[in-house]
Amino acid sequence: MMLLAVTLSFAAFTALSLAMEKHQLDLHGKAAASAGVRTRWRVLGWALLCVSFALSVIDHGWAAGPVLWLGTLTIAGLPIAFGLYPWRQRWLKPLACGLPFIGLVAAVV
Repeated sequence: MMLLAVTLSFAAFTALSLAMEKHQLDLHGKAAASAGVRTRWRVLGWALLCVSFALSVIDHGWAAGPVLWLGTLTIAGLPIAFGLYPWRQRWLKPLACGLPFIGLVAAVV
């Protein structure tokens, strides 16, 4: 279940970064998306973070769940900040779409 929380956090951070005009230009190299599209990215990012938090609390309870959720945020944010945005920007969106499915399969199995 925690792998699903990590992958959802990764997708959430990607969505929140796509809500920023600077990162839109970095990834697409053309004009940024409209304000409405960026708002949808922002709402999706926050919703995924909420789901990730809920999964952590459901899996480990209120005593350890929020602490482990902060750990999942750290694990999800490190590859984005230090690996994908600086060197492999084109990998970011496919990974953000695919990794939650892998996490879901791991949670079910």
